[in-house]
Amino acid sequence: MPATAGERPLTPAGRRVLEVASALFYERGIGQVGMELIAAEAGVTKKTVYDRFGSKEALVLAYLRARDERWRAFLDERLAAAPSPRERVLATFDALGEWLRAESARGCSMVNAVAEVPAPDHPVHRVAAEQKSWLRGLYADLIVQAGHGDAGGLADRLALLHEGAVVMFSVGAMADAPEIARDTAAALLP
Repeated sequence: MPATAGERPLTPAGRRVLEVASALFYERGIGQVGMELIAAEAGVTKKTVYDRFGSKEALVLAYLRARDERWRAFLDERLAAAPSPRERVLATFDALGEWLRAESARGCSMVNAVAEVPAPDHPVHRVAAEQKSWLRGLYADLIVQAGHGDAGGLADRLALLHEGAVVMFSVGAMADAPEIARDTAAALLP
């Protein structure tokens, strides 16, 4: 996966840095993790971290993009197994429940990053907005495949259900939030 502004492929050390940084950023928060800690945990020098990524900002963006790629691949597998267009829509919520329980107990990495970096012109906001826009677009595509006429309006509702389930699950308010969101989506679909 490309990781730097120049889109160079990652070396083994670069992949290790990204893996370590991703785990630390997600578990501890971006602001709580310094380049020294990342280098130490990855078993490389701080110079290696900067040589591979250029800056902490670039490393954060690589982390967000890599996490999003993992989510999309995870979701694609579940969608491919669904037997019908309607079931593919519902499979997004099944996949969400699996993902939250296995990979995202602290919630959405995009939302967490945006909360830590409040400046709206920061590139983190663009990456997060692109991911959320992709999700809405996915729902619109799935709705069209399912033969529903109001793809935009229904896609908005499903994206909100999805994001609401992430929040309710991650704050500990509803352990079954993905399942409730799935049931609600099923009621909205024709």
